[in-house]
Amino acid sequence: MEQKCKYIFVTGGVTSSLGKGIISASLAKLLQARGYRVTIQKLDPYINVDPGTLNPYEHGECYVTEDGAETDLDLGHYERFLNVPTSQANNVTTGKIYQTVIDNERRGDYLGKTVQVIPHITDEIKRRIKILGDSGNFDIVITEIGGTVGDIESLPFIEAVRQLQWDMGEDNAIVIHLTLIPFLSAAGELKTKPTQHSVRFLLESGVQPDILVCRTEHPLNAEIRRKIALFCNVNVNAVIESIDVSTIYDVPLVMLKEKLDKVVLSKLKLAAKQEPLLEEWKEFLQHIKHPKNEVNIALVGKYVELPDAYKSINEAFIHAGAANECKVNLKYVHSELITDDNVKDKLKDFQGVLVAPGFGGRGIDGKLVAIKYARENNIPFFGICLGMQCCVIEFARNVVGFNDAHSSEMDSNSKHLVIDIMSEQKNITQKGGTMRLGAYECALQKGSLASKIYGKSKITERHRHRYEFNNKFTKDFEKHGMLVTGTNPETGLGEIVEIPSHPFFIGVQFHPELKSTVENPHPIFVKFIKKAMDLK
Repeated sequence: MEQKCKYIFVTGGVTSSLGKGIISASLAKLLQARGYRVTIQKLDPYINVDPGTLNPYEHGECYVTEDGAETDLDLGHYERFLNVPTSQANNVTTGKIYQTVIDNERRGDYLGKTVQVIPHITDEIKRRIKILGDSGNFDIVITEIGGTVGDIESLPFIEAVRQLQWDMGEDNAIVIHLTLIPFLSAAGELKTKPTQHSVRFLLESGVQPDILVCRTEHPLNAEIRRKIALFCNVNVNAVIESIDVSTIYDVPLVMLKEKLDKVVLSKLKLAAKQEPLLEEWKEFLQHIKHPKNEVNIALVGKYVELPDAYKSINEAFIHAGAANECKVNLKYVHSELITDDNVKDKLKDFQGVLVAPGFGGRGIDGKLVAIKYARENNIPFFGICLGMQCCVIEFARNVVGFNDAHSSEMDSNSKHLVIDIMSEQKNITQKGGTMRLGAYECALQKGSLASKIYGKSKITERHRHRYEFNNKFTKDFEKHGMLVTGTNPETGLGEIVEIPSHPFFIGVQFHPELKSTVENPHPIFVKFIKKAMDLK
């Protein structure tokens, strides 16, 4: 019986951060543009069950899916490129694999057998890989394996790939290996030896790559391609150049030029169907590269040393900028370095201020000072999650008159806890996967800024938080000019606050950046940039 779903495995070698996620997303985009139903999943070798408990400095942003999975940030790339939501099944960690196998063993599912990496761990990895393919929703599943080949923690995943290739046959499961071709300036030449060693690691694990994607700063000539093909046992047309580009959104077009999609389809014995339909993508790139306007936006946060901590926000600004044909100069401003004395110097050159999400009390005072400056000087303001909570605290202190107003996350002794822990969160002791996670509905007040931005009365947005606006203070805020204009229809929780007298002041409890894609830029980001342009 012919395999219904085809599988592509993407591995990496030589060094991390070569861009497996972008290559996977770019290939998926090309195959999607040729008419195939494609999804991508990420296998992460770390033992954390998910990145939800990881510090952003450790692993960058924690991305949240519609169904409430806390996942690797690469899933954000997958959604932004494909404009298709991911799910729990799209991110698998070593922690999840071992947790399942150990639970099975405790229940007696293995009938007294000795539980081992092979077959029990590898069987569970294979089962997880095939969930998406067996759903019947996809023609092709691309599986990105985190880390680099040769890492001790990656070995079970590579072994599972070997077994799946053997089970399915070479026409149904192929391996793309991403590697580095460094340029040695002293010698004045590109070096292929790191790639050869990387492929040898794969071969020692019993896996022969079908396609090599070579990251490089300089073009690969025909001689180097032949050399790589000869030493790595692949066809010359399967040596793909991935040269450095100015934006990640160029990569699909670079891969199209290199015919990566055609090589993949040929190896999987699939028809090329149609030429890729990428007119909207090309128009988006035109707007990025040839903007008619320019604005400066300050992102005030406390993880600014690692840009990946705010990856989705950064990309949402690129999407919103393109929609406005505007270059968005996003500058990260460390909230711990903002004080009453220097806030004017720190923020005077910006046409908009976004206060970013986060956890804990570090850097809160600087965020409050930045919000006060934006509020009092009519600078467009946008607060996300903790950023929304901070704008509530700032308004309570400086306008309503609750001098000790705070969040119970930072100061549970305050008499005015305008932000408090959600009632269903009070008895939770487990940290992982226990926040309010995933998509929830929000009803918008008629005539509000939010309703004008969205153009509808009910929306769905993704959440990741334990604390919320304290409804018992709603009337105090409304009396002084801050309105709650978005609420959860089931619980009545306040999710959006605005100041109507301000040119643009909005705080949202959810994470709109997680739903922004190339094809559908998020409306709040689009209108925020538009207002910044108007006021410039």
